[in-house]
Amino acid sequence: MLRIISRTLLQNSITRNSYELKRRYIYLFINEDTQTNEYASLNYNRLFSTSVYLVDEEKENIKKKNSKNSYTYRNITCGDLRLDNVGSKVTLCGWLEFQRLSKFIILRDGYGQTQLILRENDEKLSNLISKVPFESIVKVSGTVLTRPKDMINSKLPTGEVEVLIDDFEILNKATYLPFNVRDFQRPKEAIRMKYRYLDLRFSDMQRNLRERSTLLFEMRKFLIESSFIEVETPTLFKATPGGAQEFIVPTKFPGQFYSLVQSPQQFKQILMAGGIDRYFQVARCYRDETSRPDRQPEFTQLDIEISFTTIDGVMELVEDLMQKCWPNFADTIPHRFPRLTYKYALEMYGSDKPDTSFDFKIQNCSSILQSTNLNIYKEKFGAYYIKFPKECAVLGKSVKGEFESLAKQFPLLKFIQSKISDSDNWITRMKNLFSSEIAWQLKEEIEIKDGDLLFLAYGDKSQVLALLGKIRLLHVNHLENNGLKIRRPGMHLTWIVDFPLFDQNDDGSLSSVHHPFTAPHPEDIHLIDEAPTKMRSLAYDLVLNGNEIAGGSIRVHDPSLQEKILSLLNIDVDSMKHIIEMLSSGCPPHGGIALGADRFLSILLKTASIRDVIAFPKGFEGRDPLSGAPSEVAEKDLKMYHIKCIE
Repeated sequence: MLRIISRTLLQNSITRNSYELKRRYIYLFINEDTQTNEYASLNYNRLFSTSVYLVDEEKENIKKKNSKNSYTYRNITCGDLRLDNVGSKVTLCGWLEFQRLSKFIILRDGYGQTQLILRENDEKLSNLISKVPFESIVKVSGTVLTRPKDMINSKLPTGEVEVLIDDFEILNKATYLPFNVRDFQRPKEAIRMKYRYLDLRFSDMQRNLRERSTLLFEMRKFLIESSFIEVETPTLFKATPGGAQEFIVPTKFPGQFYSLVQSPQQFKQILMAGGIDRYFQVARCYRDETSRPDRQPEFTQLDIEISFTTIDGVMELVEDLMQKCWPNFADTIPHRFPRLTYKYALEMYGSDKPDTSFDFKIQNCSSILQSTNLNIYKEKFGAYYIKFPKECAVLGKSVKGEFESLAKQFPLLKFIQSKISDSDNWITRMKNLFSSEIAWQLKEEIEIKDGDLLFLAYGDKSQVLALLGKIRLLHVNHLENNGLKIRRPGMHLTWIVDFPLFDQNDDGSLSSVHHPFTAPHPEDIHLIDEAPTKMRSLAYDLVLNGNEIAGGSIRVHDPSLQEKILSLLNIDVDSMKHIIEMLSSGCPPHGGIALGADRFLSILLKTASIRDVIAFPKGFEGRDPLSGAPSEVAEKDLKMYHIKCIE
């Protein structure tokens, strides 16, 4: 007698009659008479057809479950009810947001709101609901009805229907509520962050986090389909010379510490040497800096590295990534982005993160003022201006004072701001400052007209451009706050290239503009000994509406060149021995980029701060308002890590 005792699932793909089966069920039989195992002689046609049927049915069942209602109490969300659902029996779960007239209830979940209605004369349920605090968690079953025409709420996607309550269950009463989750009662950010679990219930926070998830998923999908692989790299590492201040992590080894990585930079380069030639990671990074609207001490970046590539290769990759993953709610973008050199960006916009969504570029008048004794800065001298026409010449006392205070932060220049009501009077003023000849040359160069607003600065070129770059942005912000539309709508993406390789510090020492592993421009390599500050790098930044959202470079892959650069930066080569040895082992040319996910999403979603696109951000001081971290630790823990606190 034969009895089926098990069904074995073979993982191998088996092809039969050109049909590939991902799964195959084989039935194992035991001969009870002889107690020996044997495979029954089965009808294979029947076996295969049954297997295919079972697999297809299983896939279909999983597909049906693949929704936001699967594996839950509910069968629909509060945001999905429509006229098509009228007459259906539904089960909803969510927060009791509001009730009125002891009859109407607004139920909210992470997807939207639905109006519930009590049956007439249901005093028992009415009394129960009247005692339920707002923001309590409830489960409701009922029937979907069409709202009366005079009660349709066109502001809600669910505004044409309501649910007649059949069953009402309180799952958890909200007994502590620091503030109401209502848009018109929203508290200040400090309170919102302290009670983040309440703040996350607001619809915009729900949207932000869901859009974040979708965007990162689409980026992952694009890269995997482009044959990249995702590799997780360590968070604990050794301190890296240069760059931002790092968080140190104590260990049980006396006097020895880890550092939290600023980025996976070294690890992804090591991966290139290891043959992982197309890498990416959604990486957590850490910098011990005070939080700002566009910065956090811990943040997320999409990190990418690729072997055997060029600047053009990396840029095209990012442009294709953006094109493929660009969200539907955002303005469209071109497939290829314009490129500006670092020098041009500074000269025209006063910034290496230029906002190209509006005009009013900085103009050069150095040749006019250079002929005077004002040229005390010699080759570092510069004279530049920005002119705004009459319709943009709004300059109140407070704004004027703000610009004057700003100019005082730049001691190596002179600053003039003029609202020109009479050009002749302006000429007279310029004559008194300079000379008659220079005054007339300036008028002709600038094409002064009555009603214009002029900002003119001269002195140290770098300070002049930096000041005018800030004033350019601040003045346009003031104009737009007063109702003028200056910026062109849309998303304006620009590549910045040809950065300097080094900056020179006040003490004459060098520092990296990007990081020590950035490759120099091959056309400038001959300057490395005689004029390193004049060397360009193979670095590139991507700027969106005046905000840097990504940065990268082609890396140094020659060990001797890397040693030379480390020496110029006064970085102990022994501390980077692992990198030199890695490069010496046969490391391919490589380059990459990192996209700041938080800042990018904040711009796309037009939030006031990147904190609005992060579930649990740190506050301005770098603290966690929700838990109170960082906090003190017990003396025994300090002792374990050989640490003593000194007041």
